[in-house]
Amino acid sequence: MSHVPAATRALRLLRFLAARPGPMSASAIASGMGLPRSSVYQLLEAMAEEGFVTHLPEERRWGLGVAAFEIGSAYLRHDGIERLARPLLHQLTETTGATAHLGVLHGSDTLYLLKEQPPHAPTLITGVGVRLPTHLTASGRAMLARLPRAQVRALYPGADAFTDRTGKGPRTPGELRSILADEGRQGWSMEDGQVTDGYLSVAAAASDHNGTPVAAISLTVPSARPVTPGALAARVRDAAGELTRRMSGRVSP
Repeated sequence: MSHVPAATRALRLLRFLAARPGPMSASAIASGMGLPRSSVYQLLEAMAEEGFVTHLPEERRWGLGVAAFEIGSAYLRHDGIERLARPLLHQLTETTGATAHLGVLHGSDTLYLLKEQPPHAPTLITGVGVRLPTHLTASGRAMLARLPRAQVRALYPGADAFTDRTGKGPRTPGELRSILADEGRQGWSMEDGQVTDGYLSVAAAASDHNGTPVAAISLTVPSARPVTPGALAARVRDAAGELTRRMSGRVSP
């Protein structure tokens, strides 16, 4: 038996929320877990302070927070997501002549884990280990577009959460929501000059077995290059789909 019942209950609550399709009221959580409401409220408040759950006051519900997503992403990184993605990025660079990246969410930043670039390509700021504002990167927005709105709101609660690099890109939660809705419908994201003037990127997200985005694959080219973003997007969507299959242990036919 556990000697730290509060910790055990907190972990059980995380697993309980993770298995549900969306946020829940505290009373529904208490009923589903067989715990007193007072205990559940105390757990939720403590976990919210650490970012593991988030409260939706208008709906009077609770959902998973950004910290829970980061833990899941960290597991996949430790489990070799780089090894699974590296040959896919190499193939993308070989076939398109573009620079390919693998990125994951790290709070409100996109953290780049891998980079493959063709010979003689110009040096880009998006190197391995670099973090950039998620709302400006194609990789970051490809993942945000697949997250529950509650998690996006937790990352971007107001205009002061937005940073700027080149004078382009969303600057308010409303602008970001509109962009994410459009990009979510088309299945890929694009930024042109929002990270670096003169360069555009397209990206698509790879997901775990629950459909949660855990990484994104992107391609970056000079904006003046005569290439259709949709053509590059088709490539990254295929690669992201293959990465999703590899993470789930499935092999492509």
